[in-house]
Amino acid sequence: MFEDQKRVLLAVVLTGVVIFSWQFFFAPKVPENKLVTSQQVVTTTPTSTSTLSASAMPVEPVNPVKPVEPEKVNFTNEITGKVASFKFNQNFSILDIKSNFSGLPIKDVAGTEIPIVLEKKTATGYIAIEFLPNETGSGVYHSVNDDATLSLRLDDSGRLNYTINFTQPTQVRFAFTSAKQSLENRQVRNFTFYSKELNTIEVGDDEDGEATVSWLGIDFNYHLLAYVLKKPQLFQYKTTEDSKMYMTSVNSVDTLEGFVVYTKKEYDHLIALGDNLHLSVDFGIWSILAVPILRVLQFFYKFLPNYGVSIILITLLLRLLTFPLQYKSIKSMNRMKEIQPELNKLKEKYKEDPQRLQKETMAFFKQTGYNPMSGCLPILLQIPIFFAFYRVLYNAVELVGAPFALWIADLSIKDPYYVLPVLMGASFFLQQKLTPSPTADQTQQKVMMFMPLLFVFIMKDLPAGLNLYIFVSTIAGVLQQVFMARKNKKVTA
Repeated sequence: MFEDQKRVLLAVVLTGVVIFSWQFFFAPKVPENKLVTSQQVVTTTPTSTSTLSASAMPVEPVNPVKPVEPEKVNFTNEITGKVASFKFNQNFSILDIKSNFSGLPIKDVAGTEIPIVLEKKTATGYIAIEFLPNETGSGVYHSVNDDATLSLRLDDSGRLNYTINFTQPTQVRFAFTSAKQSLENRQVRNFTFYSKELNTIEVGDDEDGEATVSWLGIDFNYHLLAYVLKKPQLFQYKTTEDSKMYMTSVNSVDTLEGFVVYTKKEYDHLIALGDNLHLSVDFGIWSILAVPILRVLQFFYKFLPNYGVSIILITLLLRLLTFPLQYKSIKSMNRMKEIQPELNKLKEKYKEDPQRLQKETMAFFKQTGYNPMSGCLPILLQIPIFFAFYRVLYNAVELVGAPFALWIADLSIKDPYYVLPVLMGASFFLQQKLTPSPTADQTQQKVMMFMPLLFVFIMKDLPAGLNLYIFVSTIAGVLQQVFMARKNKKVTA
């Protein structure tokens, strides 16, 4: 029995050895890339992808490779000189300017962070010109597409000189973005450009046209941001209600050259900068009188550094120069008062015949030697002086922040307590009481008595310097009338 068990055990061992040896030495080997299970069968061919059975796990599709787009160039650069520094981005868009000649941050004047972008025309429209950073410090920048070169130089007068050379003729566009704003002193933000004459368009207005432009920019609160063109270009301009202005060149250009400047509108400094920038100080049609008035104010200021005192001195000087005409006017009014009863008789006699009345009145004037226009001449002469003085006080930055005395801390803005307008109205009332009335019409005289009050209402928000001028001028006129009245009494006595 024991021997039978040994034979069975030996047979099992030999059988195992035979099976093992056969599997190891003679059985065909399964390739490593073939895996056979009861769930999945994979077949691989050199020319096809793997095929899965219905029960196999899905294979994620391979994403196609996208072309790599060049990254957008973004950089900020700053050029610093003796009197100014300019910070700009890759589009040559001014981000900030600090200058010894300015008194406000550029954002306060322009109304936006990036007020101007220089663009070029492409097949799809206008796009900003992008330049690469400058690593050499040479002041020369190349565009991303290598189709333009920008050269910059900051001089000692605060001008950032620029030259843009294009590899082929290109149409360009200045795209302005601003914000509508007006101040209490009636200063409003304007788009402005010079083309034989100054053109100003209030931000937010919708206008368009064509002009040959020497410089263009934004004007606000006695400051000017301007792009000056060395060679004037023909532009089509368009302003929109959403506070934008587009200046589009009509012709293609090879080179765009000029300078950028940001400054207070000091008349003499703008003259020194050249290119008619001084005309941004808009005296209008009164410039023939306004410029001499400004020069005289500056002259007095050199000796007495107070523009309020300068205004008083120039007012007295103007009154002195016009005194002969004023004297003749008062004499004419007195003469009119003397002949008024005779004129009233003529009006009563010919009240039914206006043509005969006019004829007889003119004959009466000729007989008495009275000229009805002689009393109006001094008034007519003072009107342009008044408007010229107003344009000086409204536009001359020299008076911005200029104090006078006591509560008047700034002659360019209104009197905060309205003292000067009230004094001006009182002096007007006094002058009317002293001035001989050319008419006996009681209704007209009563209406004239309300004129000082109306004038106070008109002048209350205008610059304190202008109210000071009118007040001093009126008081000087009252003193002249008192002097003439006393002189006439002595003569008649």
